[in-house]
Formats: sequence, C-alpha cells, structure tokens
Amino acid sequence: MLHAALLMVLHALARTRGQYELCKSLVSTDDGAVWEQYACQPKAQSTKEYMRIRVEPPGITCGNPPERFCTLENPYLCSDECDASNPDLAHPPQLMKDRERGGLLTYWQTVTWRRYPEPLLANITLSWNKSLELAGDLQVVFEYGRPTAMALDKSLDHGRTWHPYQFYADDCAEAFGMSPRRAADLVPGNATRVICTEEYSRWVGAKGDKVVRFEARKRLALFGEGLYARLENTKGLRDFFTFTNLRLRLLRPALGGTYVQRDNLLKYFYAISNIEVPARCKCNLHGSQCVLVNGTLHCVCEHNTTGQDCQRCKRGFRAKSWKPGSYLPTPHGLPNTYCECYGHSNRCSYIDYLNIITCVSCKHNTRGQNCQHCRWGFYRNVSVELDDESVCVECGCHQMGSLHDRCNSTGFCQCKKGAAGAKCDECLPGYHWRQGCQLNVCDEELLVCQNGGTCEQNQRCLCPAHFQGVLCQHARCEGGSMCDHASASAAAALSLALLLGLSGALLLGCAP
Repeated sequence: MLHAALLMVLHALARTRGQYELCKSLVSTDDGAVWEQYACQPKAQSTKEYMRIRVEPPGITCGNPPERFCTLENPYLCSDECDASNPDLAHPPQLMKDRERGGLLTYWQTVTWRRYPEPLLANITLSWNKSLELAGDLQVVFEYGRPTAMALDKSLDHGRTWHPYQFYADDCAEAFGMSPRRAADLVPGNATRVICTEEYSRWVGAKGDKVVRFEARKRLALFGEGLYARLENTKGLRDFFTFTNLRLRLLRPALGGTYVQRDNLLKYFYAISNIEVPARCKCNLHGSQCVLVNGTLHCVCEHNTTGQDCQRCKRGFRAKSWKPGSYLPTPHGLPNTYCECYGHSNRCSYIDYLNIITCVSCKHNTRGQNCQHCRWGFYRNVSVELDDESVCVECGCHQMGSLHDRCNSTGFCQCKKGAAGAKCDECLPGYHWRQGCQLNVCDEELLVCQNGGTCEQNQRCLCPAHFQGVLCQHARCEGGSMCDHASASAAAALSLALLLGLSGALLLGCAP
C-alpha cells in the first residue's frame, strides 16, 4: 500500500515537472499579441554523455603491470587477467560510462589488494563544468561486489570545496561513527540530512544486487505536491540537489561476507561497469534548453539573462536585482525578469531616445547606468561583491600633495611634483613637507651648507659671521668694503672644492 502511494506521488511529480518546460507563450490581449513570460527549466536527462571522469591515485587502475585477479564467488579460480596494453583485457576509467553493446560487459577495475593491510583507496571524480540539478536517483553499478565502505561527496564550485552527500558501509558505526538510516526514514524537516546507510553495502553475492544508489527521488517525494513551495521557501533545499562535481571515495572493497583472507588477496578490488546521473542543467529557471558550446554545456537563456547558468542580466537590462526564477505560483511560476542596480538604487528610468533603462540616484558612492562604477574620488573595493554597500572606497588623496581628488583603480592618487605615497602625503628624497612638498634648499647629503654653516629644516643655511649665500659659499667683507679679485677667486675655489668633496681647508681673508 505504501509502495503504491509512493508511486502515485512520484508520478504526480513527474507530471508537474513538465509544466516548467516553456519560458514564454504568445497570448492575445486588447493591445494585440504579447509574450507572457514563465519560469522555465530544461528537461531531466542522463548526463553521463557529458561526464568527465578522473581516477586517483595514479596507478590505481589495473593492468600496468598486468596482473591476475580472482572472483569472490570462486576465489581460487584466478584465470582472469587485466592488461592495459591489450584492448581486450584492459579496464580503463572511460568504461564506467560507455554503452554496453552486443551483451559484452565492460567495466573499470582497480588493482587488487596485494598490499593489505595498507588500505585500498580510490577516488572517482565526475565533472561537467556546469551547474546541474539532480532529478532522479544516482546509480553506480559495481561488478564483483559492492564496497563495504564508501562515501559520496559533491561540490558546488567545480571541485574547490567538497561536502559529504551520503555515506555507505556494512557497519556505519564502525566505518563512520554514525547510526545507520535509510532515505525512507527521513521526514520533510530533515530531507537534506547527510546519512549513512547499510542498505547498499552488505554482501549479497556477485550475481545479486550490484547497484549503489543515492535516492534523490525519495527525498523529493517527502514534500508531495508541496515540493515547489518548499523549494521556494526552504533555505538550502535547491542547493542540496545542485552540484558541479561528484566524487566517489571507495574506502574498503567487498569482502564476500567474511573477514579479509590474507592467503588470497587477488579477489579484493573495485570494478564499476556503469554510472548514471539523471539531472538537468541548472538555468535558474531562466532557460528551457541546454546545449554544448565548445564541448561545455550552456543554458539557452531567456528573460534578458545571460551566462552559463543564466546567472546574470544581459548588458543594458538592469532595472531590478537579478533573481532566479520562482516556481510559485504554480503552474507557471514567475520569471523575475528584471535586473537591478546592484542594490544601489530603488528607481529606474527608461530613456526613450537611447532605448536604455538606467538607474536613478545611485547610492553608496556609485554611479553609472547600472550603478556599477564608483563616483569620482572613490575606487572599487575588489574584495567585496558589486552589490555590497562598501563597494566604493574613498580615495583620500591629500589636498596639498595630489593634483586632484581622483585615484586609479587600486586607490593610488596622482601626485604633484616631489610628492609620493598612495595618498600623496609623503615627499620624495630632496623634498620636504611644507604645505605640500617643497624642494630642499639644503640637506646633509647633496646640498650641504659650507664653511661651517648649519641646515635648518631643509629650508635655509645658517651661516657663520664671515660667510653668506644660499649654502654659505660666499665670503662676507668687513666694513662693507669690496673684496679683491684674488679673494673672490679663492672663495670660488673653496666653494668648488667643497662641492666636489675635496679634503683640506682654505682660509679666506678680506683685503684691507
């Protein structure tokens, strides 16, 4: 009875999912035919055709060097061989997604557990270079026995970070420290719970059940006809079924229902003949088709959106904030077609003669058609998103040291001659600060006060009584009388000697 009820719910889900396959429809109004926009998404399909497979660690695939292996059913008949150099005996990773032809079973296979008790570990990473939404049960078909311990992980950011999806073990408490559960034990309040199940890990014989499942359909069925309201209103529910990559971590092979038998380790290995991932391209309810572009899946975007996942607005279509489409109200949902000014304006205006929509009265020191630029005197804070209130940082150029209050994209101001630093509030060598950077009159290196003079704050030389000039380089005559030509020449020679750094001292006198 329960099984029949579940089938009815799943049938209803399949029927209602078809209602989001149209993005728009031409309808008649008093003003003529117009397009009515709907939320839309691509149909679910098998995605293994687009799936890329990477197996780690290197050397885990059997056949290099060639080796024999046995089966758990007949562990002492070890006539089978894996040889990577022979196409008929090789078991490469791509056989996990091929289509069986003529009844010939093909499968990927690892090396045997010859190095026991060292763990036999293998990671299988599945990638699509595209956000997808799981629409049915993920299935992995194992030949020669299912693992006694494995984990399924997912990534939302192309493999940069990983999150557990589900654990599998013949003893969940021993393998993962978790109590065993089934997807059927879940309720709507914990539908996204990460569980460990023993349902797919116990030995049933190589001819028995070979499949390991992630039961997405049972989790979706928990909500019945209220699924779309839950998808719309339950935080994280959409993301739970979204992924860019999946990863199988194979932790312990099938043991045949016994303990590890050290006298025959050639019967322990992993072998996978097929992986099925029923999913749909994630288009944020802004596209009903997904196509290959240069070998990568892309949504065909509607509602003035663009991007691989229809995750942003087209250029020139920013009147309100970008949003994914909404499943509600059923049966067509809302397209949420308008995009906004990144949260920096609440009003937009249509400029007829330019045929553009522009934001009005941009806030938070932003400017531009979509409030996407910073006002003069501010620069972009690249550490935050464009819709952050602190996206524009004041330049802070020093009024005395900079040519104007504007800076470049990294916050550096344009400095006046002699000024330096990001804000033009420092001086270059040879300059000193005095309401801006002023050229040094004297210093202790190049512009040295002569004849015993001392430099005062780089602004002037304080000369002894008998010398004068900017650097105290000229002799001063007593009583106001004129110095003779010889004395003047000697003073000039002394100045030159000091400037050239010559050693020694010359004494100058005035003519009587």
